[in-house]
Amino acid sequence: MIEFEITENALLDNRSDTIKTLNELKDLDFSIALDDFGIGYSSLSYLSRLPIDTLKIDKSFIGKFSDSKNMILIDSIINLSHKMNLKVIAEGIENSEQLEIMKKLNCDEIQGYYFHKPLPVDQFEKIIEENGRLY
Repeated sequence: MIEFEITENALLDNRSDTIKTLNELKDLDFSIALDDFGIGYSSLSYLSRLPIDTLKIDKSFIGKFSDSKNMILIDSIINLSHKMNLKVIAEGIENSEQLEIMKKLNCDEIQGYYFHKPLPVDQFEKIIEENGRLY
């Protein structure tokens, strides 16, 4: 399935047009992800009004695991998203400790340099052909 990503900040301009376009994409069976969640100025009410399937927690939350308030916030975002039937992706995972914490918090998918840096398509294909996997 093809998934379009939209950032929180993109919602600030032309909200009604943006929401209309997102609904049209959903009607065509595309998946929609809200990227960089938590760094913009949007309200939580957007989560109930937007036709999104996936919520991507911004990397600025990751790595602050020693801050108990931050941990409560991440846990709450994941739980709220799951109650709304949204898939949750954590961005910016760079080490095994971060990976394990996000697994314990029941994050659905993990993304970050821990697995691999971004690659051009040809390099990605070469690694997969040679190894059958990225890491």
